[in-house]
This record gives sequence, structure tokens and C-alpha cells, in this order.
Amino acid sequence: MMDLLQRLGRRLQMLTGLGRVQLVNDSGQVQTLQLTITPLEVRDNTPRLAEFGFTSNPPPGADAALLFVGGDRSNGVIIATGHQKYRLKGLANGDAAIYDSRGQSVWLTPGGIVVNGAGLPLVVNNTPSVTVNATTSVTLNTPTTHATGNFNVDGNIVAQGDISDHGNKSMAGMRSVYNGHTHTDPQGGSVSTPSAAM
Repeated sequence: MMDLLQRLGRRLQMLTGLGRVQLVNDSGQVQTLQLTITPLEVRDNTPRLAEFGFTSNPPPGADAALLFVGGDRSNGVIIATGHQKYRLKGLANGDAAIYDSRGQSVWLTPGGIVVNGAGLPLVVNNTPSVTVNATTSVTLNTPTTHATGNFNVDGNIVAQGDISDHGNKSMAGMRSVYNGHTHTDPQGGSVSTPSAAM
């Protein structure tokens, strides 16, 4: 009886483990990792479970929590990973975030969603349309905004600077030409500039 209890206790002790990620194979149906559990225990091809809809490739040195089915060390699965160096810190109660080892993150804060691109491009692919429903305004703080197609506006366009077309004819230049132009008077000489300036 004592022998049975000892074996059961040993199995319970072997149910869980902690490891350190060495290599990741992300090419198959299931992601597998190589882990160092102790200096004498290295595991290859250990499957990793993740929440549906979320995936990642943990960098070397990431911590891994393992569960061994029935306490059998040959039948393990990784149920969580994390990296102390790259973990996003300072979250408030109720916050959530996704992040990577490059400094990119999407942070759901009490003040709204904050996207940090870490100096890298942001690309939206393979969508027929993008709709932004903002109740007040949309602000683009950038030196240049470029559109490759037509620009259709249902409301007014107000510009604090000048507006130019493809021939580099600016509104200010056209206004100057119009305001200063004269016509030849059929009776001789020329008529004066327009009475109403643009």
C-alpha cells in the first residue's frame, strides 16, 4: 500500500514542469519547441497549445509551463509561455495587450486603444474597403499623405495651405493671374483688372 501511495505521489509531482525555450519549429500543424527543463533534461518536439485565434513564436530564453499527462514525462505539452525581458509592463487593472520582441504592441487601455509600431510599417491587406466611424474627427499627423486613386469628398474641402494640380498650377497662382489680368478694349487700350477679386 505504501509503495502505491509513493508511486502516486511521484506521479503528482511529475504532472507539471517549467522549462526554457531553445528552438521553435513553427512549420507544421502543431508548433513544437525544444526546451531545457534542467541542465540534464532537454526535451525536443514538445507540442505547444495556444488559445484559438492567437499565435506566437516565443524567442529563445522564453519561459514555458508544461503539463505532463498522467505524470508521464514522455507525454508533455506546453500550456503557456512568457518572456521576462519582452513582457509589456505597467498595465492597469482590466487592460489587455498583444506584443512582440521588437517593441510592437496593441494595448487596450482605459483611455482607448494604443498601437505602437516600433518604427515599423503598418499594412492592411486583402480587404475590399476600410471604414472608420469617428464621432468627432480623424487626425493624420504626418508630413505627407498619399493616395494612388481618386479622392471623393461628400462635404467641403478646407485647406490652410495651397492646392495644386498635376501641372503645378496652384490656387494661389491662378488667383494672382485672375486678379491681375486685363482685356483688350475694342475701342483701344485695355480694360482694367476685374472689379471683384478672387
